[in-house]
Amino acid sequence: MTPPAPALPPNPFSLAGKRGLVLGIANEHSIATGCARAFAASGATLGATYLNDKAKPYVAAVTDTLPCEFLLPCDVQKPGALEAVFAEVEKKWGQLDFVLHAMAFAPHDDLFGRVVDCSAAGFALAMDVSCHSFLRIAKLAEPLMKQGGTMLTLTFYGSERVVDHYNIMGPVKAALESVVRYAAAELGPEGIRVNAISPGPIATRAGGGIDHFSDMLAEAAAKAPEHHLATTDDVGGLAAFLVSDAAKKITGTIIPVDGGQHLIA
Repeated sequence: MTPPAPALPPNPFSLAGKRGLVLGIANEHSIATGCARAFAASGATLGATYLNDKAKPYVAAVTDTLPCEFLLPCDVQKPGALEAVFAEVEKKWGQLDFVLHAMAFAPHDDLFGRVVDCSAAGFALAMDVSCHSFLRIAKLAEPLMKQGGTMLTLTFYGSERVVDHYNIMGPVKAALESVVRYAAAELGPEGIRVNAISPGPIATRAGGGIDHFSDMLAEAAAKAPEHHLATTDDVGGLAAFLVSDAAKKITGTIIPVDGGQHLIA
């Protein structure tokens, strides 16, 4: 008799049995939406947040199509809002396998003005929402990642090079990337990985808030070796890989997904 074939090892790319929290979906075009869909397609169960009542219907239109077990309000500028979200995660799940931070904000005048003209209040607010909120999320998620886990955030190459019209968000994203490296070093002993994905320009609602953003999209597509831009689904594919066991030795990295645009001076 022919001996039975040896059993295949578990699929390291599968997210079956994993539970993840997605913060930052704004609508169906959000990068966070592409990530949430990729997580779900790989088998994960999700929880998600929305900014306020005005935003809720647009977020629910996304989460209603996913295995999303709860949708909670979360404005990180409101005291106690993040804590309430993680209290609910602990109540419903008791643990957490991954979290995606996809939030960024700067006041209009500071975003559209020169970096040297940025107000102290505007700079502080941009740093709080876009960067420090990730640290707060990491601190709250840490005790729930009892078997290890993954923390992801989103950045942009304007953190490394001056990009016309990106303005104050460049320094803010540079700080976020440094936070990723330090958090990865501090949480690594607990089996918690921390990474950032750096997409090129993508036509999202958030991107539309940047001055001359359509010009930035066209220029990026022309320069990229592949001559087209990444999509939210492209970002989602990388995000799903990074939270899977297949990426268990990847941490503290800033990974571009931009058709090779980051190669071009």
